[in-house]
Amino acid sequence: MIYPTSRAVAVMALGAPVALAIGLVQPNFWVAGVAWAVLVGALCLVDAVLGAPRDHTSLTLEAPGVLHTGASAPLTLKVVFERRAPADAEAAAQVNERLSLSADRVQVAVRRGEADAAFELSPVRRGQGEIERIWARWRGPFGLVWKQISQTPKRIIAITPNVSAVKDEAIRLFARDAMFGLKTQLETGDGSEFHALRELAPGMDRRAIDWKQSARHGKLLAKEYRTERNHPVIFAIDTGRLMCEPLLGMPRIDRAINAALLMAFVSLKLGDRVGFFGFDVKPRLFSGAASGAHAFPFLQRVAAQLDYSSEETNYTLALTQLGGALERRSLIVVFTDFADTTSAELMLENVGRLLKRHLVLFVIFRDEELEAIARREPVDPEAVSRAVTAEVLLRERDLVIAKLVRMGAHIVDAPAASVGPALLSAYIDLKRRDLM
Repeated sequence: MIYPTSRAVAVMALGAPVALAIGLVQPNFWVAGVAWAVLVGALCLVDAVLGAPRDHTSLTLEAPGVLHTGASAPLTLKVVFERRAPADAEAAAQVNERLSLSADRVQVAVRRGEADAAFELSPVRRGQGEIERIWARWRGPFGLVWKQISQTPKRIIAITPNVSAVKDEAIRLFARDAMFGLKTQLETGDGSEFHALRELAPGMDRRAIDWKQSARHGKLLAKEYRTERNHPVIFAIDTGRLMCEPLLGMPRIDRAINAALLMAFVSLKLGDRVGFFGFDVKPRLFSGAASGAHAFPFLQRVAAQLDYSSEETNYTLALTQLGGALERRSLIVVFTDFADTTSAELMLENVGRLLKRHLVLFVIFRDEELEAIARREPVDPEAVSRAVTAEVLLRERDLVIAKLVRMGAHIVDAPAASVGPALLSAYIDLKRRDLM
């Protein structure tokens, strides 16, 4: 695209009164105005020809693949001029509603045929951010025309909860305090997978003695076990209407994703395979199970695709499809919410089918706001009505939890602020008890 600059418009406007005055005094000299316009147009054409050619100019975008909420990252547009580079250039970018830029456009100097325009990219909300369009423009040597190029990179940036602070807490779970230069590993000593033979020491279980190997080596040797690995761990996250309601200033789904990513980091480190399953009125995504610590950025991008929804949750369709997609016994961690026992009946029925083959762990956020209403001293009839309603809702919630426990599901019932550590404790306990 080529179009005139403000300087060209000003030059054209400067000659207009002169041409008008000449035309009024000498009507036969009306061509003076046309001549002035042609002269300015010719200068603009020459300026466009002498400026850096558009087909020999390229744009390169450098942007992060993952962005954490509450953090910012640099966004760089690199403009490369292969021929007749200008002295300076301007660059601009357009993002979707989940991202914001520090400036609409940036003017930079061109050195050795290259210009780097830097922006500050900040997330507005969790989800999938997108860089929709990028531009660069520069003036000709006379400053009369702009020459512009644009691209539509459609670059997707996953905006995920910031788990860097809690990731450090998770790393500390892998090693306990060192004593005499030895460090006890988390996975050693529990589970049912054979790890090694070691000489019997005080405190070891005598049932672990391998009598055949002991007779061969002439000393008592015991079998040492470790926690089994390579178990599928699937996070089934409800993205329906109830999970999108705020709890202590943050949507429940964001708290669920934060806790799921924390546990996913630990599960990958312990050798398990991790996947995400999102559903509301129908299944929205299923990532499959990934393994290895290098898979964590992939899981972050998958979690960013779990969008907010205003639909009611269809447990029958979602859990039936999830059960059919899993080929081996898995740990299914379900993040959901229910308003009453009636809405939870279909969920209980389908969870019962999953429990016949899989291990199901339910994560339920304790509604501290509702509990505060129920405990508050009633001072008027409206407060009494609110307290009674809150008490009924809490009682129905406890009834659903009791049914889940009787069916064989495991429950994590914790305040919203501490659901991540509580989920980790439950997961490690299941591995140590060899229930997976």
